[in-house]
Amino acid sequence: MSNGLELLTNAEMALADRLAVAAGVPSLVLMENAGRAVADEAAKLVGPGARISVLCGPGNNGGDGFVAARHLALRGYRPRVHLLGARDALEGDAARMAVRWTGPCDLLEAFDGRACALVIDALFGSGLTRPIEGIAARIVGIANGAGVPILAVDVPSGLDGDSGAAEGPAIRAARTITFFRRKPGHLLLDGRGRCGQVDVAGIGVPDGVLDGIRPTTFANAPGLWRGQLAAPSADAHKYTRGHAVVVSGGPETTGAARLGARGALRVGAGLVTVASPRAAFPVNAAHLTAIMVRPIDVPDGLERMLEDKRLNAVLVGPGGGVGSATVQLAAIAARSGASVVLDADALTSFAARLDALADLCSAAPGRVVLTPHDGEFQRLFPNLPGSRLDRARAAADRSGAVVVLKGPDTVIAAPDGRAAINENAPPWLATAGSGDVLAGFVTGLLAQGMAVWEAACAAVWLHGECASRFGPGLIAEDLPEQLPHVLERLQAASPGG
Repeated sequence: MSNGLELLTNAEMALADRLAVAAGVPSLVLMENAGRAVADEAAKLVGPGARISVLCGPGNNGGDGFVAARHLALRGYRPRVHLLGARDALEGDAARMAVRWTGPCDLLEAFDGRACALVIDALFGSGLTRPIEGIAARIVGIANGAGVPILAVDVPSGLDGDSGAAEGPAIRAARTITFFRRKPGHLLLDGRGRCGQVDVAGIGVPDGVLDGIRPTTFANAPGLWRGQLAAPSADAHKYTRGHAVVVSGGPETTGAARLGARGALRVGAGLVTVASPRAAFPVNAAHLTAIMVRPIDVPDGLERMLEDKRLNAVLVGPGGGVGSATVQLAAIAARSGASVVLDADALTSFAARLDALADLCSAAPGRVVLTPHDGEFQRLFPNLPGSRLDRARAAADRSGAVVVLKGPDTVIAAPDGRAAINENAPPWLATAGSGDVLAGFVTGLLAQGMAVWEAACAAVWLHGECASRFGPGLIAEDLPEQLPHVLERLQAASPGG
């Protein structure tokens, strides 16, 4: 069932249009509805009587612009169309809509950015396949420097709807209106920054077309995973809520493991134990209360510890040190039958050892999550081509693990091709230790039996919400303490909650 979180590539959206037409929705109706939606959005930005410059390209995006101009004129606005190319060169639905526009229509080069309160960018949209050049490039620069808001139609001109990249000049919009579903480029950087606020308009494409498209990319939000989020039953006890293990490093680097452990406990794991090298046991024991700590001899002690199958999720890496010992600990965790999260030093320990990582993941199919930031990702998976989304998907496919490629636009990719793009991470998360807490969130959700991709998606979203709730001044220790409020609000918003 559609939940509105699907992200459609340029090709998938074109297919959605074709399937809608095949289902009996005329393409001219789709364009009319799209243009009307653009006019509705423009009316939210400026008042009646305002001068509006509508920049129209030679394709269907320009057709949407002609429709928007017509509807705005009917509402008392003063739109003026600026067209790239000759009006009699337009084809198809765009040509038909241009005929219906009886107001002023100038050449694009006549636009100077002055004497208007709003610019509507209907130049190219997502159909552009090459960098903007020539007159259009100059006009994009003028529009960006005009000092008035720009409303982009579909995607800001010059932006790739699939990757969020701008290979040349591109519009920087205050707001973007797109149709039926958003595209990955609306969420990926730097597309998100160029789009401004993105609104989605229904234009008559039936949701049923998604059955023929089968999207695999989504916006990360509770609708993806809320049904799997564990809530304790009336007869629950700590052992039914899972037992997470966080492997600590030596005495100088124990804080990262404790941050992860705190995150795992707060997110709902019934028990959390820090597996501590004996040298680090005193410092860990001095800092932990509700979280247990067990001294072990590394690495054999972890293997013996995990013989207890109630210990069902293991986090390896935070503060663990880089090297073969950490690789060995990760392999022990994978062989144990528990779910495994590899973060920080565990990831760097597998740099240039992708075959060994893939072997580890094959020993724990469907049970491994990798949580690299960009630097760790590059060391693990050097020189992967394509967008951030493409690279995360390729890494998941090569490793056999769910990959959480962290950043302002975190991508969570599964080996089966599913991927989610996160959009709720505030800049306050750029602080030491926040990634350790995120790894703990993932581990705690896995301990409760959540499916691996869904657990990773949920952890990333909860992490962002916790940071947003706290705001400026955030440090990593603050994140787990926001979880009770975030989870309570999430439960209240759930059906039957």
